[in-house]
Amino acid sequence: MSAARTQLLDRGVAQALSALSAAAKKGLGDPELAELVMIRASQLNHCAFCLDMHLTLARGNGVAEERLGLLAAWEEAEDLYDRRERAALALTEAMTVLTEGFVPDAVYEEAALHFGDAELAHLIGLITAINSWNRLMVGRRVAPGGYTP
Repeated sequence: MSAARTQLLDRGVAQALSALSAAAKKGLGDPELAELVMIRASQLNHCAFCLDMHLTLARGNGVAEERLGLLAAWEEAEDLYDRRERAALALTEAMTVLTEGFVPDAVYEEAALHFGDAELAHLIGLITAINSWNRLMVGRRVAPGGYTP
């Protein structure tokens, strides 16, 4: 995040959340999947800044434009996302929206089939981090544009 952007947030908060994001992403060990998860949460939360940022990072990680363009409809685009990615995206949606007040058992169990305990903990940490970033950026009305990796 640029210096101008961090001025909109408390430096300590930004540093702590950056550390959580980095640890979760590293522990997950799959940069492409991490970006898909962060983009999907940002779509659901209508965070234009985070969408701009993570679309840029995803492209830099080699994620195909077709996968990025159809991510909002991943459930219908079955051929573009493998079962592991689909489980991660379902968990992302369940944790982001929380319309039922909890993550459905079936969603959690499907994710647990595709991720070991440590990976699942990092995935949940990543989803938590991006949701926090989304809320901070939307709450502070940070506009998209200007992000450079």
